[in-house]
Amino acid sequence: MSPVPGTPSQQPADSAASSPALRASLTELQDHLRGTNAALTRLLGQWGSGTGGNDEHVVRVWESREEQARRIYDMEYSARTSLFGFQSGANTVAPVPTTLPDGPEEHRSDGAGPPMRKDGNPDASYRIVVDRDFLSEPAALRALDLRVERGHQVRVVDQPLIKLLIADGETAMVQVEPGRSLELRPPLVVLAIELFESVWRRSRPYLREDGDLSPTDRRILQLMLSGLTDAATAHQLGTSPRTVQRRVRALMDLAAVTSRVQLGWYAMRNNWV
Repeated sequence: MSPVPGTPSQQPADSAASSPALRASLTELQDHLRGTNAALTRLLGQWGSGTGGNDEHVVRVWESREEQARRIYDMEYSARTSLFGFQSGANTVAPVPTTLPDGPEEHRSDGAGPPMRKDGNPDASYRIVVDRDFLSEPAALRALDLRVERGHQVRVVDQPLIKLLIADGETAMVQVEPGRSLELRPPLVVLAIELFESVWRRSRPYLREDGDLSPTDRRILQLMLSGLTDAATAHQLGTSPRTVQRRVRALMDLAAVTSRVQLGWYAMRNNWV
């Protein structure tokens, strides 16, 4: 299981983040989040290896790729009140394009997954956190833009995430290793909820609509802060690396900074992203 997100490792040398006290605080916070994730990993691994009998109503093991995908889709589109989740890269169980409402037809002929639905519950509260690996996936930005259009709250972290989905605060799916997930119900589901909330509080918005920046510039900043190269950013935006470099240079001039690290820090401090 991947480590939960911590704090960015690079910050301007002349910023307040370079103070020893703040560095120590950030390190302590990162260690706390990693400790929480490690504890959850150990507990789920021990429980999953011995699941059976009377424990099936608390933990269920999913190992079939098709069954995992079907359960994930069922949880998302049948959520009554809330759906919280982490989305990470390498989505072999539920590839990003298959989750788009203008994607595959309801009944698939390729056998790559379950029937797709076109929408979720408009009355449910959706909160999604994505990581850098997710942002680099094909159709990721389009998928996130569609969520934002529907009123979903989307946030971003710079460290790798585990794959997690929580429906109605009652059921959670946690991927403990490639090709193997555990479905949790009360009382264990509270562990997944606490992990989600701790990460959510330390994430940043996917896009902000306020301010003077264009949507394209906001996306460039978001992908830059997440660590994507200019080439990868250009590929996601359907433009050229030179265009990305030119717009980053213009943003640096606007922020009156001399490096991309300083630009990232300025963008975070001034709510550009």
